Amino acid sequence: MKIIKISMLALALGLMSFSAIAPVKTLVSTVKTETTATTIVWKAETIDVGQIPQGTPKAIVYEFKNTGKTSVVITSVQGSCGCTATDYTKEPILPGKSAKVTATYNAANKGGFTKTVTVTTSAETTPKVLTLKGTVI
Repeated sequence: MKIIKISMLALALGLMSFSAIAPVKTLVSTVKTETTATTIVWKAETIDVGQIPQGTPKAIVYEFKNTGKTSVVITSVQGSCGCTATDYTKEPILPGKSAKVTATYNAANKGGFTKTVTVTTSAETTPKVLTLKGTVI
């Protein structure tokens, strides 16, 4: 009888060693880093309009090309102040195609100016800041 109990105990311990616990991974792990090249190439990120007349709004057009393999959507365009109105391509930009972001500056006050337009797209995690500058005469 004692041999049966010892055999049963050995069998139980043996079966417990085959439990469903996940194997322990080594402390050294590989870290995947994805580097994605930008899929948007801007024709110009800063545009100097030079001298413009006071009281006449000036439209500045920024162009970019989608050089990636998937469509790009412009999700947001925001001027740095109320004096800069914005417009942009609303439909998805297919690979190889170009699109525009337009900033219209209201040249109300004389003097030099520097304004920005922040563009958020589905292609980049960080918004792109475009700059327009010039002098109102």
